[in-house]
Parts: sequence; structure tokens; C-alpha cells
Amino acid sequence: MTERAQIHPASLVAFRVLFGLVLLASTVRFWANGWIERFYLEPTYHFTYWGFGWVQPLPAWGMYAAFAALAGLAVCITVGFCYRAAVAAFLVGFTYVELIDVAMYLNHYYLVSLLCLLMLFLPLHRTGSVDAWLRPSLRRATAPSWALWLLRAQVGVVYVFAGLAKLGEDWLLHAQPLNLWLSSRVDVPVVGPYLDAWPVAAAMSWGGFLFDTTIVLWLLWRPTRPYAFAVLLGFHVVVGWLFPIGMFPVIMVVAATVFLAPDWPLRLRDALRRRPSAPAHAAPLSIAGWPKAAVVALVVLLAVQVAMPLRAHLLYDGDVLWHEQGMRWAWRVMVREKNGAVLYRVTLPDGREQHVSPTRYLTRHQEREMTGQPDLILALAHHIHDDYAGRGITPVQVRVDALSSLNGRAPAHLIDPNIDLCTVNDGLGPARWVMPRPQTPPARLGRQGDLWSAAF
Repeated sequence: MTERAQIHPASLVAFRVLFGLVLLASTVRFWANGWIERFYLEPTYHFTYWGFGWVQPLPAWGMYAAFAALAGLAVCITVGFCYRAAVAAFLVGFTYVELIDVAMYLNHYYLVSLLCLLMLFLPLHRTGSVDAWLRPSLRRATAPSWALWLLRAQVGVVYVFAGLAKLGEDWLLHAQPLNLWLSSRVDVPVVGPYLDAWPVAAAMSWGGFLFDTTIVLWLLWRPTRPYAFAVLLGFHVVVGWLFPIGMFPVIMVVAATVFLAPDWPLRLRDALRRRPSAPAHAAPLSIAGWPKAAVVALVVLLAVQVAMPLRAHLLYDGDVLWHEQGMRWAWRVMVREKNGAVLYRVTLPDGREQHVSPTRYLTRHQEREMTGQPDLILALAHHIHDDYAGRGITPVQVRVDALSSLNGRAPAHLIDPNIDLCTVNDGLGPARWVMPRPQTPPARLGRQGDLWSAAF
């Protein structure tokens, strides 16, 4: 590889250390909050991913052992000990945990798996690591630029498609669901009275759209990079303060450090010590000198990451926020709020009808996630059918009254109430059993006038 294709390794080392610490904090947080018990051991039924029905939780001791192992692996990643093995094991273990229940899906969990997959092939342990200390032959004074650009490409895709997902009338014209969420935060000190004003929600909606769609460009352009990163930091601090979205803001801030100059940790150290710094290094954009495998990986990464969000528009009709096909793995972050109620109607062999509440089978968290997601409603219908069959009651038909409200609209039928869901199988084709989205606009909450009157 040519010297031109090499960069200072400090940024990559810092990313490995910070990302490892985030993984450790997330794992410990899960344990400390009792979420292992709540989300994996208490449920008697788990929503499995299509094609992954064989993934099931371990017994209690196994789940706790798995999270203990994840914490230990996160430490190994942080310090760079048995780096590749640790990343591979963490990727397998973390992905297994996330595949147990669809109700646990979060965009940043998906991002963690993708970043771990990339890190498995990136040389982030050849300096500033236990591996380099134990094996001097590993040590390198530079790092390949392609490693940094692969990480930048992955993080950039998240921001760009999170922004494009907001390119719709609900977000830009009606400021939903931000208007719903902000109106419930009027108790926040100082700014609370302003959050109940619809113009505030509208301004924040447009600000979020412009931030997500342009921040990568500002981070890549050297003159605006420090200001862009400051805005990014402030943006995620505010989002994390106003909304309960867990570790997502922290993960995105850590991930965004890959857009800084390759030697930014050294420059930060010099600034704290009030020392003059050498001119900042840049990560060459040219792919000259890159291994062919790195070029292919970049192309495949971008192709897959572009195809996943676009599949909702290319394969399915209607509003993805309503029918949910193409919703996951597409970086549609914070663009919909769904509330609903679901009641199953089981027709017995003698023609009598029984009403079955989801609470018979689900925890509160699972039920809350299920009410707005048609594929989960369908999955539980099949489980109810199997439960009746297991008790010798067969054949039965299972229909559902599923009412859902999208971004403040009046509740409407999400699933055709006349279809026996036992005759429907989940798959990749269009879900014809999902009702069309209501055409009425979402409601506007709070004060509609100017900001001054909204505050008093």
C-alpha cells in the first residue's frame, strides 16, 4: 500500500476504545436495570424474526452468563486484547441476543452489529492495544485510510437515510410525531412552556431533517468540521435529554468521531496541555493504493445500505409507517408514534366466539410494541391458534380487531377484521391483509400561535 493511502492511527484507536466503553456501559446498564429478566426471562412467548424461529433464549443462568461474557468481551475490545476474536465473539453474542425477540428491535442495536461486523476486518489493534504490546510484530505507526473511510461510509448512511426518512408530510408539514412528544414534556425546566407550542415542534422537525441530511457534508469539509461536530454534540445532547431513547445519542456521538481528523486525539491532548500542534492530518479520499478487497467491501456496504431503506418504496405500496414493511433496518429513526389496542376473536369449532386479550401471552413491553406492527399481530394470531390446538381445540379461526393511531390521527383498523389470520403467512410479499392508512391529517396539539404567547 502506498504511503499516500496511510493515515495517523490515533482516530481509529480512539474509536475502538470509545466504542468498546459504550458496549461495556450498555451491557452493564442492561444488567443493572433488571432488563435481562424483564425482556428475556419473564416472557412466555417471544416474537421471532422471519426465518429465525429457531433462535430462543437460554435458561436464566445462560442469559446472565451471556451478558457477563458480552461485558468481558467489551473490555477486551476496549483495550485491544485478542481483538479480532473478541469482536467476532461479541458480534455473535450481541446479534443472538437481539434476534431473540423482535419487540426488542432498535436502530442503534442494528448499528452496533454492523459496526462490529466492520471492525472484525479493520486493523484497529495494531497500536494502542494490548495485542500490539504483547506482539511487537503487529505494531504499525500508520493505519490504512480505507479503514477510516469504511467506518465513515457506514455512519454517513445512517445520518443520510435518517434524514430522508423525514422527507414526508407528517414530519415536515404537520411536525408529527415531535408535536406529540414535545407536548408531553411541558414539565421540563426553563424550556417546558415553549415545548407545548406547535411552531416549536415545526422548527425542530425542520431542524432535524436538515441536520440529518447535511451533517455528513459539514463533517467531511475541513473548514466546517469543528463547528459541525459541536452542533452534532449539542443535537444529540438535546435529543437524549428530551426523549428516552437510551444509548442512541451516545453511540452516534462516538461513531461520528470517525469524521474528525485522523490525529484528533493528539491534537486534543496538545490543546489540553496548551501545546502547539502540528498541522492536522487528512484522510485521503482517493482509493488509489487501497486493496481490491477494501474497494469491493465499500461498494457492497453502500449498495446494501441503500437497498434496505429503498425496499419499502420499491416493493410495497402505501405508507411504510403504517404497514411497517421495510421499516426495520432502514434507519427510520423517530418518525412515527403509534398507539393502539388489539383484541383477538377466536371462532371455536361449534361456532361460538371467544375474545382473547394479548395480555394472556405478552408482557406489557411486548404488547406495546406489538399493537402497531402488523407482522407481530399476525405472529401472535398464529401462536393463539397453536395454543388452542395444543389444548385439543381445533379447528379454530383467529381474527383481530386492531385499532391503531399513527402520529396523532384518529384510531383506525390496522388489520382487516374479517380475515382469518390463520390462513395468512408472513413473508416478503406485500401484506394485503393490512388496511390502507387513513387519509386524514394528524392532529396538532398545544398552542398554535406565536412563541411569545405560547410561553405565557
